[in-house]
Amino acid sequence: MTGVESVMIKFIVPLLMGISSVALAAPGASPATVATNKALAATLAWDDRQDFDFAARGFVAGPVAAVVRDKAGAVLRDFGEDAQFSGAAPATVNPSLWRNAVLLAKAGLFKVTDGIWQVRGYDLSNMTVIKGKTGWIIVDPLTTTEAAAAALALVNKTLGARPVTGVIYTHSHADHFGGGLAVVTPGDAASGKVPVVAPAGFMAETIAENVIAGPAMQRRAEYMFGILLPRGPEAHVSSGLGPTRFGGGIGLVPPNDSIAATGDVRTIDGVRFEFQMTPNTEAPAEMNFYLPDFKALCMAENANGAMHNVLTPRGALVRDAKGWADYLLQARRLYAGKSDVVFTSHFWPRWGSAEVGRYLLLHAQAYAFVHNESVRLMNNGLNGPEIAEAIVLPQALGRAWFNRPNYGSLKFNARAVYQRYLGNFDGDPATLDPLPRGDVAVRYVAAMGGAGKVMALAQEAAAKGANRWAVTLLGHVVRAAPDHAAAKEALAASFEQLAWQAEASPWRDFYLSGALELRNGVKPPVAGGLNGIAANLQVASLLDMMSVRVVPERAQGKPFTVALVIPDMKERHLVTVANGVMIHEMGVGDAADATLTIPRLALLGLVGGRVKAADLLQAGTMQISGDPAVLQRLLGLFEPPKAGFPLVTG
Repeated sequence: MTGVESVMIKFIVPLLMGISSVALAAPGASPATVATNKALAATLAWDDRQDFDFAARGFVAGPVAAVVRDKAGAVLRDFGEDAQFSGAAPATVNPSLWRNAVLLAKAGLFKVTDGIWQVRGYDLSNMTVIKGKTGWIIVDPLTTTEAAAAALALVNKTLGARPVTGVIYTHSHADHFGGGLAVVTPGDAASGKVPVVAPAGFMAETIAENVIAGPAMQRRAEYMFGILLPRGPEAHVSSGLGPTRFGGGIGLVPPNDSIAATGDVRTIDGVRFEFQMTPNTEAPAEMNFYLPDFKALCMAENANGAMHNVLTPRGALVRDAKGWADYLLQARRLYAGKSDVVFTSHFWPRWGSAEVGRYLLLHAQAYAFVHNESVRLMNNGLNGPEIAEAIVLPQALGRAWFNRPNYGSLKFNARAVYQRYLGNFDGDPATLDPLPRGDVAVRYVAAMGGAGKVMALAQEAAAKGANRWAVTLLGHVVRAAPDHAAAKEALAASFEQLAWQAEASPWRDFYLSGALELRNGVKPPVAGGLNGIAANLQVASLLDMMSVRVVPERAQGKPFTVALVIPDMKERHLVTVANGVMIHEMGVGDAADATLTIPRLALLGLVGGRVKAADLLQAGTMQISGDPAVLQRLLGLFEPPKAGFPLVTG
């Protein structure tokens, strides 16, 4: 492992993990869970079988091999697992979510229209393949090199081998570019031999989203995607977007062409593309595109087969629900009337101009409704949880399967709109300065007469099917008395019932992962492959990341400054440490206590701890002028984030 590669381990928690799953204790669905799921099923549009047609249409070939493996032989994706997803929903799975899992359990190569295919079911996302004059144009090369290589092998084996003559990243999330190294070499991209096209801001957003809050975000992602869970009707059944299997290598081949504005056009290997910019929708940097030669519209991840997240439970900046709806309407106006098919980065295509228009309109109306109704209720005095409890999609929107909350949740999205406008404070002075949750737990349990009485109330609530109240009570007991085994088991059991009622996959996986933590303790995940994104980290982003790792007590005492001169980037950064905080400025020429001249990649290795300063000095890669002790003070300021911190029991 090189020093540069080590940065991704020490400072950026890997986006994808290889995990040994642990069996869950599962006594079975309670009568309340069965009744809840039955009541929901009665409201759903089971007579609408359109998605079953669309998900199967155009099937060309199944996977070449039964599994996808990493270099060490570990199984990353077992296509045989999909066989379990058929028939009626088990009692332990929400019927709407089970339908989602059944539809997504279809892996292989599918024809979208003449000259366009998709590989689906190999990864969380789809890889789209467009036939150019001389080769394949790849759209969104999946999450890992292993998955992308297997997908491209299926394409070449089935359709005939052709070189890759273009790559398009629709947006700045890893499941849409992480397999890029399997389809294009960095040299061919850097030279411009193969166009690699992305929306403006792609690189900055790709690096930035997981840098500052990356460790906390990744810990929550383990829960959101069920990374620690086995797969099956009592455990993880679907991500809501596609199959979830973690591990393998993530890389990033930087784009060599950037789309700046709606209406920008490109011709790649003889194929004409017209782009629509959609920033701050599903991703901070995202774009759709239209293919006039094929009468085909790509909506990236702005349109899906299920409701998406306005705020993802793993954590991110709150997305703009109104802007999202507006861009969907713009796409409908610009392209629906001249499109024979619409395809997306997840799920399956939809065919026919009328269907494209209907799909985009109902999708747009759903996001607009979430925004408008949340704001209306907010302006009537309701807080976030009250809005979430009150909001209901109009029947015409809610019965459309692509608006069902199998991934994003209506309740969570409503709270996100509130948060975007007003933050997490609800305006009640009683919540202006809340007590820490551990302190609250101790005081609540004492005020209610002790853990025994709280447990009795919780058990009574659970027996009546009031599991939301039961987990509220039991959560206090577990935090007030961390060694209370009976409370942990009771809380885990109530989490299970809520999971088996959950229509949104992230909610199901959060509940089940919480139950796993309660029963088995915190099991820090084992990293899979190297995260190739880190080598693209820019110096300003690296310094941002370092700044939030500073232990304030170590940054007291005499202030000091360090100038970082990065010759290969033609950059100079001034780092100032004083009063417990580290700040940095680029392009400032002020004198510093020490000046460090070092290339960007060497700096990444030095900060990552795998390259020693003495070795860099001896090799002539790094030079120091001024007081060298200042550099040692700087490198001693930081602590790594805590890995595998508890989410339930801490």
